[in-house]
Amino acid sequence: MSRAGGTARAVCLCLMAGLATIYATQAVSQQKPPVIPEKPQPQEPPAQAQQPGSGAQVHTGTSSGLDADVRLENLLADHQYFRVADELDQLPPEQAQLYRGILANRENDTKKSIDLLEPLVDKVAASGDPTHEKLLRKALAEDYLRQGELAKAAKAYQALETRLEGKLSGDEQDEIEMPVKMLPLAAANPPVTVDPCGRFVMQVSKDPLGLTDIPVFVDAMPHSWMLDPTAPFNLIARSLAHEVGLKVSDQAVTIHTLTGKPMQVHVTVIPRFTIGGRLTMHNMTAFVFDDADYFFPQTKYQVQGVLGYSALQALGSLTITSDATIEVKPDKSDKNDGSKDAASAKGAHFFLDGDQIILALGPVGNERMFAVDAGGQESYFTSRYFDEHANDFIGQKTQLFSIPGGESQAQPAYVAESAPLDVGGTVVYAHYIQVLAQPAGNAVLDDVYGVLGIDVLDQFRRYTFDYRNMRFSVGPQDGAQ
Repeated sequence: MSRAGGTARAVCLCLMAGLATIYATQAVSQQKPPVIPEKPQPQEPPAQAQQPGSGAQVHTGTSSGLDADVRLENLLADHQYFRVADELDQLPPEQAQLYRGILANRENDTKKSIDLLEPLVDKVAASGDPTHEKLLRKALAEDYLRQGELAKAAKAYQALETRLEGKLSGDEQDEIEMPVKMLPLAAANPPVTVDPCGRFVMQVSKDPLGLTDIPVFVDAMPHSWMLDPTAPFNLIARSLAHEVGLKVSDQAVTIHTLTGKPMQVHVTVIPRFTIGGRLTMHNMTAFVFDDADYFFPQTKYQVQGVLGYSALQALGSLTITSDATIEVKPDKSDKNDGSKDAASAKGAHFFLDGDQIILALGPVGNERMFAVDAGGQESYFTSRYFDEHANDFIGQKTQLFSIPGGESQAQPAYVAESAPLDVGGTVVYAHYIQVLAQPAGNAVLDDVYGVLGIDVLDQFRRYTFDYRNMRFSVGPQDGAQ
């Protein structure tokens, strides 16, 4: 995935867009695609398949003829964050500060990112360099949004759109449509506060669409909301907002990129919102959708609400288990203070890149980047993975595979019956994964090694997303094949 694929990412990675495509995906899977006899030829991994530590070029066009700044721009677009950090000393101080701020944004260290980027805004704007200005303004706007500074975030996104008008691609404009339009509705909302809370365990359930619902209380009334760490905003159904007596804004905006269809959203403030009966938030902002937008007639399932990243960050660390429980560690005592404590730093790094979760899998220094789609029902690996594992598929035949939520035509893919994944030194196995035999022609897909959806995550008995230390880990019992 990359910044160039705003439309596909907004449709594929936002939870509700993923839900809207489930039934279409099922319909495709029920068809019998033609079998294409094909034998992959053993080959050396091409330059595009290489990652940090390999010593090879990346597919974004890096070469010895490009200066350090352009090389780092390409590496950043390719999600090669470790390699970017290793090469910062080659840059002048202010350029190095820019990239350090952007890396801090990817590592979810919003305070550090803001401290580094805010002093550079005027200088970068005056430089006339649209690439640097786009990187800076987008990262800074995301930082404000993650910190819950809605007024600053609204202003920053508006500045990004206004300053770079004519320099944003259609995909990039789609990518920022939701915050540009929705945040002004909430700019005057009070800041959210969270009551102190210790560790707790809550029982969760699977909804009719196969996704995780968690128990919440909306002003002391019990409900079930979907869990989606990739959604930038909390969402609530209009009927539920009225049922609990919330004040819904008269003003509304029309957005297109959430479901691919025009829909109106309003805004509200939930005075008291409790997760799992334990963690209570006050003055939580949520955007109100019409019930019909998220009603699924096949299962007669009405989505009540979606708990996105803006609320999930208060949970700190979440461990999801196969016995339908989630252990929450909201206290900050486990925060890694830079001492590299083994307990708090275990697992694989993950990064936040816009509305993407990018997971670094593999040995240290030779990581491969995968995207996590917590709302996606079907995982798949891309041609970058295939290029490095072509020998594994010799003698196999391809079948046509339609990328979930994508607009591209079905394309040839193999099936990896058991694919090892190195998660911070613990090897786990993903089973029966579609592997694209050729590039999809979309940077959103082609610059990661795969997209891991809920079907792969559900194969693990226990896995943790630790937002304090930015680590993803799995239970050692998952190492068995």
